[in-house]
Amino acid sequence: MELKTPLYDVHLQENGKIVPFAGYLLPVQYPTGVIKEHLAVREDCGLFDVSHMGIITFKGKSALASLNYILTNDFTNMKTGKVRYTVMCNENGGCIDDLIVYKFADDYYFLVVNAANRHKDYQHMKENILEGTTIEDISDDIAILALQGPKSAAVISKLLPLEHIPTGNYSAIEEVYISDMKCMISTTGYTGEEGYEIYTASENAVKLWQVLRETGKEFNLIPCGLGARDTLRLEASMPLYGHEMNEEITPLEAGLDFAVKMKKEDFIGKKALLEKGEPKIKRVGLKMLDRGIMRENQNVYLNDNLIGYTTSGTHLPYLKKALAMALIDKDYSKLQTVVEVDVRGRKLKAEIIELPFYSRNK
Repeated sequence: MELKTPLYDVHLQENGKIVPFAGYLLPVQYPTGVIKEHLAVREDCGLFDVSHMGIITFKGKSALASLNYILTNDFTNMKTGKVRYTVMCNENGGCIDDLIVYKFADDYYFLVVNAANRHKDYQHMKENILEGTTIEDISDDIAILALQGPKSAAVISKLLPLEHIPTGNYSAIEEVYISDMKCMISTTGYTGEEGYEIYTASENAVKLWQVLRETGKEFNLIPCGLGARDTLRLEASMPLYGHEMNEEITPLEAGLDFAVKMKKEDFIGKKALLEKGEPKIKRVGLKMLDRGIMRENQNVYLNDNLIGYTTSGTHLPYLKKALAMALIDKDYSKLQTVVEVDVRGRKLKAEIIELPFYSRNK
């Protein structure tokens, strides 16, 4: 049976189209539709319910050592109030999950994992933490709202004094109060856009949603569903677990080497990554040249030779182009190479292009 987030009834009131996703019933879109929701985040701001995400805390004198052993990134010099992206590998170097880590004290870290992997992740962490670390799955106690878009700062500045708003990418303030509700706020998101994620006790979720909806009216804020979240992350070329990575694909093959610190003394999967050597496959961008739309799991050919497959693809609303990410043989990954993608039995021409497709800094 699918679970419901604390905002389920709100989504029904907002006329959200509810679908099962990662074990939850969530809105895929609202009556505005995916395209308008996508463009709202690129041009104004949108509000997402991401309360389905998993949250696991690491506490204790060996919490840092446990993180450094279980995860691929290095948290040694991480400052309090910062957030860091990382991957968690299995012994073979494949990706168990990708996640973000918040540091609130030298002995207290807050991890956000993918909803579908929550129980698997927790079990793996529990089995591999070092003595002196305690971990807890607090997912059911916390609601998460993502306020995303260029006008999100204007919305937040109506609700919080300047000194209670985190600045700089991947920063967080552990305790702020929005309309008397205790919240944690961070400059994070999954849209490639400026924005915030706000964490609060589950019982505050409905009130927080209403406060943000009301405050955001003058900034054209609209509620957004899973559909826009997916097109936005794809447009920003952000990987999605189960698509660009899985337990067979390594983070190096998925182009996540920035989050893998091979100079660390050790971490689970390091030995396998060293043994595999230089990755033989590479994540690339594809731009459709023929008429058609690429989707996931479509074969990619060069001169009739199978060289890889697409991992995510669609027509992207802001860029107005049919684009896809793909994992292909590194030997054939040169930019501007023209390949063919098998779209429903038709081989259509596409060009290898640079990632990310969209960056707000460009």
